Amino acid sequence: MSTETVDTAATTETVQLTNGLSCSVPADSPLAKLLRTQRTWEGPDAKARLGILRKAKSIAIVGASPNPARSSYFVGTYLQQSSDYRVYFVNPRADTILGEKAYPDLASLPEVPDIVDVFRKASDIPSVIDDAIAVGAKTVWVQLGIWNQEAAEYGESKGLTIVMDRCIKIEHARFHGGLHLLGFDTGQITARKTIR
Repeated sequence: MSTETVDTAATTETVQLTNGLSCSVPADSPLAKLLRTQRTWEGPDAKARLGILRKAKSIAIVGASPNPARSSYFVGTYLQQSSDYRVYFVNPRADTILGEKAYPDLASLPEVPDIVDVFRKASDIPSVIDDAIAVGAKTVWVQLGIWNQEAAEYGESKGLTIVMDRCIKIEHARFHGGLHLLGFDTGQITARKTIR
């Protein structure tokens, strides 16, 4: 009878659990695969997000679209009409968006934006973070439904503030008292229920 030695270091991986503990599990196990998909990164809390929005004077929307059916168009419209931010649209394939000049990249903007709001797929987030670092931006805000934990951790390691999987329009409206249940700005701040 022969015995075989298995190099366990190559077949296990250490995973970080949400409670802060870590453990080693077989790398190809269903548990390891599940734990890799869990979101353990936490961005700024509500108070910190409010602070980001209050301090900002300019926002660049990367992945802005001239198509009114796209969410970036809707968010751009809201920011132009319901905020005092200087809003820049970044799209190398557009000349103008919402009546404003569209820029091919962050480096082409007339100023360093306080917030880089990202409407790009998750795999594009690391390159947007690199571009934000290169121009000196301080905050990258990744829109609702987009998650790239490795990119968020990388951005934070480079000194950026990262907000991820949150809509800047919804957050702004919520903090400013004009958010309807469906996410539309009501234009009213009241605690009274509407009588129909």
